[in-house]
Amino acid sequence: MTIDSIRRLNAADSDFNAQLDQLLAWESVADKSVESSVAEILQQVRSRGDAAVIEYTNRFDRRQLTSAGEFQLSASAMAAALERIPHAERAALEQAAERVRDYHQRQLQVSWRYTEADGSVLGQQITPMERVGVYVPGGKASYPSSVLMNAIPAKVAGVDCVTMVVPAPDNQLNDLVLAAAAIAGVDRLYTIGGAQAVAALAYGTETVEKVDKIVGPGNIFVAAAKRAVFGRVAIDMIAGPSEILVICDGKTDPDWIAMDLLSQAEHDQQAQSILLSPDAAFLDKVEVSLQRQLAELPRREIAARSLADRGALIQVASVEEAIAVSNRIAPEHLEVSVEDPEKYLPQIRHAGAIFLGRHTAEALGDYCAGPNHVLPTSGTARFSSPLGVYDFQKRSSVIFCSPQGADTLGRVAGTLARGEGLEAHARSAEYRVKD
Repeated sequence: MTIDSIRRLNAADSDFNAQLDQLLAWESVADKSVESSVAEILQQVRSRGDAAVIEYTNRFDRRQLTSAGEFQLSASAMAAALERIPHAERAALEQAAERVRDYHQRQLQVSWRYTEADGSVLGQQITPMERVGVYVPGGKASYPSSVLMNAIPAKVAGVDCVTMVVPAPDNQLNDLVLAAAAIAGVDRLYTIGGAQAVAALAYGTETVEKVDKIVGPGNIFVAAAKRAVFGRVAIDMIAGPSEILVICDGKTDPDWIAMDLLSQAEHDQQAQSILLSPDAAFLDKVEVSLQRQLAELPRREIAARSLADRGALIQVASVEEAIAVSNRIAPEHLEVSVEDPEKYLPQIRHAGAIFLGRHTAEALGDYCAGPNHVLPTSGTARFSSPLGVYDFQKRSSVIFCSPQGADTLGRVAGTLARGEGLEAHARSAEYRVKD
């Protein structure tokens, strides 16, 4: 298996901007037929509860559920899976979880307040969400890292109940996923998936308690369902295909860089892998390495299609120009594989996660480095951030006026309220004003 062709672009070309726009173009999850199907599922679950969840789960996941009790998994079942997995896998999961937990502990925000000269107190109270739903892909797929990255920040934030949903097509459940749920401290687990699981989390059923926020990756039906219920509940994001952008000065082993590109390409045919370098000869070496190493991969057909359709090797004039192009792209993952990478860090404005230095493979961030791997895609790193503890905490303003503060602020508020034509507002504020 070889790559039919991989784009070679040059930032010096007059039509480079147009070529880059074409390379980055990607259709979102919007699909009328999918949205129509999802709308029907959401309506049915909302009105019929568990019965609809069972019906759709039996249809789409080829199961024979007869009651809601059959799609609930106990804490002891999660614990049993943790005992069943090989020691090496358990140790790796526990080490990854410890690192993820340690990193996210540092994100905890705390309540604060200050007292003004007249005795009034202003501040902010930080509280965790009560209930969060975590969607995890299931069946033959095994994404224990997704469990850790979504559930651990919620638990660190202090969320009262973390509910996990994971489909079990043909009654298949992955022990690694269940073990990760045990390690992450998941409180409730339901073996349902698809739009019906999102609906159950968003609206609640006789068995599934309504949550405040839904996080986690899924297929186009899950993404469409999350988009549809947004507003009734919060969601993390509507994620596009995985992306990696590598900036290299040409002095890193080309095999390393080629495999970094392949690590994203093997995700999905629509995943995107881009290399920027001022060294044309290095781009040639990486292209040769891509072809050679691709043949060794089990998912080579997926990776080859990804690189042919959406990959690119781009020559730039300098590392500085590469960073300018990167800021325009706003990639999900950005590797800066150059000499003294930290000096370029202040120039990087838009990236979900930044991997500095020749020895920092993006794949480390996917599993065990510590920072979250749930990252903004499709250019949304211009205005979005990685999933974190702050996504599971709420902020409430605190205002406690002293008599003097009520007098001072009441006069200001009364004047402004009348300027807006809101007399009741003005009078309410002025009732506390001293004569």
